[in-house]
Amino acid sequence: MTTLEQSYQLIRKPVITEKATGATVTHNAYTFRVPVAANKIEIRGAVQRLFGVRVVKVNTLRTKPKWRRRGRSLGQTRAWKKAIVVLQEGQNLELL
Repeated sequence: MTTLEQSYQLIRKPVITEKATGATVTHNAYTFRVPVAANKIEIRGAVQRLFGVRVVKVNTLRTKPKWRRRGRSLGQTRAWKKAIVVLQEGQNLELL
């Protein structure tokens, strides 16, 4: 597998919520859903390769599973990892 294919597997999809969009406008930060095993160095390299931008900072957090009920069945949502990537001033991504 090439490094470009690995980058596409590492950056799964952007998180487009009201809070994430607000961070894009105020702090030039973009939020992505990444694998739980990914680390900050891998995420930084993947974003720089895929989008051709300079990454200043990467913050990560793990979201815990939540309990959900569907009728009598009780289960949990999946745990996942979120990466907040801050780009250099003057650079941006066209996600939509």
